[in-house]
Amino acid sequence: MKKLPIGIQTLSKIIAGNYLYVDKTAIALELIEKGTYYFLSRPRRFGKSLFLDTLKEIFEGNQALFEGLHIYDKWDFEERYPVLHINFALGFHGPLEQFNRRIRFILKGVERELGLQIATTDAVECFQELIWQAYEKYGREVVILIDEYDKPILDNLTDKDKARAIRDNMKGFYSVIKQNDTFIRFVFITGVSKFSKMNLFSGLNNLNDITLDGQFGNICGYTHLDVSNYFEAYLQGVDLEKVKRWYNGYNYFGDKVYNPFDILLFLSNNKEFRNYWWSTGNPSFLIDLLKEKEYYIPSLLHYVASEEILNSFDVDHIELEALLWQTGYLTITKKIEEPFGIQYQLEVPNKEIQTSLTSLFITYLTGERTQKINIQSQLVKVLQNGDTDGFKEILISLFASIANNNYTRNNIAAYEGYYASVLYVYLVSLGFPIISEDVTNKGRIDLSLQLPDKIYIFEFKVVQQATNTALQQIKTKQYYQKYQTGKTIYLIGIELGKTERNIVTWEVEEK
Repeated sequence: MKKLPIGIQTLSKIIAGNYLYVDKTAIALELIEKGTYYFLSRPRRFGKSLFLDTLKEIFEGNQALFEGLHIYDKWDFEERYPVLHINFALGFHGPLEQFNRRIRFILKGVERELGLQIATTDAVECFQELIWQAYEKYGREVVILIDEYDKPILDNLTDKDKARAIRDNMKGFYSVIKQNDTFIRFVFITGVSKFSKMNLFSGLNNLNDITLDGQFGNICGYTHLDVSNYFEAYLQGVDLEKVKRWYNGYNYFGDKVYNPFDILLFLSNNKEFRNYWWSTGNPSFLIDLLKEKEYYIPSLLHYVASEEILNSFDVDHIELEALLWQTGYLTITKKIEEPFGIQYQLEVPNKEIQTSLTSLFITYLTGERTQKINIQSQLVKVLQNGDTDGFKEILISLFASIANNNYTRNNIAAYEGYYASVLYVYLVSLGFPIISEDVTNKGRIDLSLQLPDKIYIFEFKVVQQATNTALQQIKTKQYYQKYQTGKTIYLIGIELGKTERNIVTWEVEEK
C-alpha cells in the first residue's frame, strides 16, 4: 500500500518515496497543447502547488517520473524548456520598503536553479533579465509558473494602504510577462483570489482564466471516483456517503470535488470525521470584513452573485461573498442564465464548512466562546426529542444572555436581521441537513431542518410588535406539503421583537 502524500507538493518526492499520486497529467497535457497563458483560482491546500510542480517536471523533460501516468507516451520529453518557477507562498509581512528585496530574494532561487547570474537589485528588472538570459542560455522559449501570486496582498488586506501599494508594485512585476511574449512558451499563474485583471494584470489581456471552465473543473481536488478508485485499499469499512457529506461538494463545473487535504488527513487519523481543512486556516479576515457593514447571515450563506462580483475582487472593493467563494467557504451550486447576464447560486459546500463557518459566525454575532458547545448540545437534544417547549426556553435564555453581554453594546445588535441571524447560525451549526429559503411551489420556507424521523419548518420575522402571522404564513402557503413523507413535521412561527430583543411570539403546530 502506497504512503499518503500529506503536505507533499513535489512530484519527484511523491514518485521516489512511493507515495500515492492521483494522476492529473491528462489535464496538464490538454492545457499545454491548447494554449499558452493561464490563470487558476482555487482555495488553499487544494493541490495547486503540486499541479504546478507537475507542469515543471513535464517541461523539464523528466519522463521517468511519469511512467504509468497518462502523459508518459503522449508528450515529447526530449523537448526541454527552461522553467521559471516562482513561489510567493511565504507571503510578505515586513515593512513596505523591504518588499522589493523580498521579491528579489525569491527570484534568487530561480537564478540558482537555472545557473544564471543577474546583477540588478530591482525585482522587476531581475524578472526581465531572467527571461532573457534563460532564453539565450538554453536556446528555448521559457516557461513561467507562478504559485500563490496573491499571497503578499492577501497577507496585508487589513492594512489597505499597504495592500494597495503591494498590488501596484506587483502590477509592474506581472507586466513583464506581457512585454516578453516572443520569449515565452507557457505561463500558468495560480492563487486563492481573483484580482481584477485591470488592477493587477494590467495589459495581460491574453491570460485565460480557467477557474470556472468546466473542461478543467477537476484540475485540483479529488473527485468521488478518484477517492473510490485510488484510495480503495484505505477505505475498508468506511461509509462513503458520509465522507461525501462531510468533505465533498466543491463545484467548478466539472465533477464535484473534495479538498485533498481533508481526505488525506481523514484516512491518516483513524478515519475520524473532523474539520481538518478548516483547522489549518486563519479566517480572522472574515470577522474584520463582517465588522465593516451589517450582513444578514442567512442571505450570506445562500447568496446569488453575478459574474461581475465573482470576478471583481480588489483591495479597494472587497465583496465578502466573493471572498467567501474564493477562499472555499462557499461554492457554486447552480449557474443561472438570465437575460441580463450569468448569476451563480452560492452555498456552503459540505458539513465541515457548515459547522465550522457557522460556529465562527456565532462567535462574531454573540461573543460567545465558552457556552457555545453547551447550547448546541442542548439544541440537538430537544430537537431530536421533538421538545418544542424546551427549544423555546433555550432560545429565550440565549437571546437574554446576548442582550446583557457587553460584546453586543454596539451597532451589531441594532440591525433588523441580527436575532434572526443568531437563530439561523445556531441551527445550521448543529450539522443536520438544513435548507435556507427552501423553495416550494407556493413560496420560500425561511428554514427547513431535517432529522431522520422529524422535519422542522421555520418562519421567522423581526417585528416592532407581535403580529402572530409567522405560523399562519406556513399554513396558508402549505409549506409542509413538500415534506409529507411519513415523518413528524413541526411548523414553528417565531417573531423576534426589535425592542425586546427576544422572542415575542412562538407558535407551534404538529402535523
